[in-house]
Amino acid sequence: MKILKGWDNLSLILKIYGLAILFFFVFRFILFLTGLENIDGLSANLGDIGKAFVMGVRFDLVISGYLLLLPFLILTIFFISGKRFHFVYQTVFILVFIFFTLAFAICAADIPYFNQFFSRLTISAFQWADSPVFVMKMIVEEPRYWLYFIPFILVVIVFYKLLKRTFRSAEKQPSVQRRIWIKALVSLIFIGLMLVGMRGRLAQKAPIKVGTAYFTDNPFLNQLGLNPVFTLMQSYLENLDKRNEAIDLIDEKTAIARVQEYLGIDSVNAYYPLYRQVIPDSVSANKPNVVIIIMESMAASKMKRNGNELNLTPFLDSLALSSYYFDSIYTAGIHTFNGVFSTLFSYPAIFRQQPMRESRILKYNGISNTLKKLGYSTTYITTHDGQFDNVQGFLSTNDFDQIITEDDYPSDEVKTTLGVPDDYMFRYSIPVLNKLHKKGKPFLVAFMTASNHGPYYLPDYYKPRNSSLKDQMIEYADWSLQQFITMASKQEWFSNTLFVFVADHGIHKKRSYDISLQYHHTPLIFYAPDLLPESRVFNQIGGQIDAFPTIMGILKQPWINNTSGIDLLKDERPYIMVNSIDSYGVIGKEFFLIVKHDGSSKLFRYRNGSMKDYTLQYPEIKRQMDEYARCNLQVFQYINDNGRQFVE
Repeated sequence: MKILKGWDNLSLILKIYGLAILFFFVFRFILFLTGLENIDGLSANLGDIGKAFVMGVRFDLVISGYLLLLPFLILTIFFISGKRFHFVYQTVFILVFIFFTLAFAICAADIPYFNQFFSRLTISAFQWADSPVFVMKMIVEEPRYWLYFIPFILVVIVFYKLLKRTFRSAEKQPSVQRRIWIKALVSLIFIGLMLVGMRGRLAQKAPIKVGTAYFTDNPFLNQLGLNPVFTLMQSYLENLDKRNEAIDLIDEKTAIARVQEYLGIDSVNAYYPLYRQVIPDSVSANKPNVVIIIMESMAASKMKRNGNELNLTPFLDSLALSSYYFDSIYTAGIHTFNGVFSTLFSYPAIFRQQPMRESRILKYNGISNTLKKLGYSTTYITTHDGQFDNVQGFLSTNDFDQIITEDDYPSDEVKTTLGVPDDYMFRYSIPVLNKLHKKGKPFLVAFMTASNHGPYYLPDYYKPRNSSLKDQMIEYADWSLQQFITMASKQEWFSNTLFVFVADHGIHKKRSYDISLQYHHTPLIFYAPDLLPESRVFNQIGGQIDAFPTIMGILKQPWINNTSGIDLLKDERPYIMVNSIDSYGVIGKEFFLIVKHDGSSKLFRYRNGSMKDYTLQYPEIKRQMDEYARCNLQVFQYINDNGRQFVE
């Protein structure tokens, strides 16, 4: 610390950082020892164990930064002024001791909580607040819970003594005269470093998240690196976010009964309201590979077959002529996270709720889990930062074996915040898919493209036809898809692979209704020249949420459908729901109902673009459509709130 001689504010805070990291490590090590049964072979997992503890330091630095920012600012103000006061050191000492004592208390409480629920501490731990006497009795009567107060008391005592010694030493250090502007500049640089530590990551796309800690297929080691103060505060902030407010649109029992009727569920499972065991008439011995391409912002309106005269998507248009093409499919929401979640897990979007949120990562019976049970490997590939929208953490929890993100590509190929261009991602993926094929197992690979979204980057080697940059990017996105299929067609696995194309959401050009249909209308294409040799066009109403069950229908494999989706090749739905932040829409064969957050609604004949409200003429149709949406949304809320989203 000689280099910091005379920099009282910096040296003192750095020493406290060291103490904090040390004692956070103590609690993490205790948690590690209590969870050894979750690790199959210590020697075989030493590398991952080490990574978990290193990851823990990152999260500890985040929390320490937040707790030390105010103390550092106080010290810095007096340091720059050149004045020393004992009461200032005493005040900062008290603040630091209180802040970290509370943090250590959370760490101590987290250990028995984790061992009980296999989840780091979140605000869900306080759901008992309306029955405190009962819970306190339960704690008092269970001696094991008291055991963790012992290390907490010891840590607090040792921390107090070391902290006191550190502050005494700092006060005794002789002052070194330096110019005020030098003091201010160096202190400002240090604050910048603290802010970087508090952010946890240098990547522009997103700060450190719960999902950042997920790096292995061992769920215990994934969570070991987390700091419970971080997960507690993150869950608290999420709870304040209106996006995550629970809905109350209709009585739950009524909603469940109606949805079971809509889905034709005869054999009702009392615990899982959407449970259906699907057994095909003839189970196929062949298990084709499945490649799902979720196309960024690829609205159906961009295709020539849907009236676009600029010839922006010649490849998709040609593909529609040699595949199973569904022309009345709608996305669940307007965000990419809606598109990824609803496509892979077949549930609708609920207003502002983010289903892949950070502090409460739920597990679902999605396509990854279902195909993994059938012997498939599972991979997700995107162009950009995997931490954005918590995709990496969420999908790791939900049975994706491998997730390829911006971090896996050469740094010189990363062109914007959205990572690498689409065609580079596809070129990079071919050896990955070849390697998966050589393992002798069928594979599921889901792609998420990004080039058709700003900030735009158009590679020099691509020559567009149109003058508008947005139109050029649509052309490029379509061309990239063509390059991928061309490359794939030369591989051994191509003939036994089902390719599925769907958008995460669309984009509107002319906003005619309060909920833009163009923002939700997406192509849905099932392409497999050898498996689906006859092209077909389907006109029935469906949704992004139906892609997964329809894939299973094509594969002809037994599975459990615990979702809101249906197999569009066998079943039909009367309506499909779409979500637009604080409103929802219901689309039928003829009518489009929009219900706003204040309860007002309008019924349109959307096929001809009519702006007339037909509510008075067709009140029963309006009632049926509204009930359909409210029931489906309420059932999904019930499933999430009550842990009914995953069947073992």
